[in-house]
Amino acid sequence: MEYAFEYEFPIGKLKIVENDGYISTIAPACGKICNKKETPLIKEAKKQLDEYFSGKRKKFNLPVKIEGTEFQKAVYQGLLGISYGKTKSYKEIADIIGHKNAYRAVGSTCNKNKILIIVPCHRVIASNKSLAGFALGLDIKKQLLKIEGVEF
Repeated sequence: MEYAFEYEFPIGKLKIVENDGYISTIAPACGKICNKKETPLIKEAKKQLDEYFSGKRKKFNLPVKIEGTEFQKAVYQGLLGISYGKTKSYKEIADIIGHKNAYRAVGSTCNKNKILIIVPCHRVIASNKSLAGFALGLDIKKQLLKIEGVEF
């Protein structure tokens, strides 16, 4: 069964979705929730996100359900390997997953990430070390990186 609840965070209102015992979505709130319920797992995700935003949490300990094509899943696994306070380029992620020329496809996959912050697509930057696209906008990406001690 899928449940969802919305919370206000420093970067805006986010929806957290639990699906069969896994976090499947952390995304901008859309106001449309079919099964609104604050489950224990959703509460824990909220607690861990609050700790992250306050600078107290560097690693999440939540069961996540990563969906997508095999390529997308590989990209998301590559993103999970980027440590707190570190960044990697789209090209570096493409290299890590064994698709060295697929950096644009890595960027496209990052844009489809449904589990924002926990699957840290905000830690991916352009090869020239500049900020590049982010589903919530570059200002939010900057805020998230700043929390982690990375300045742009």
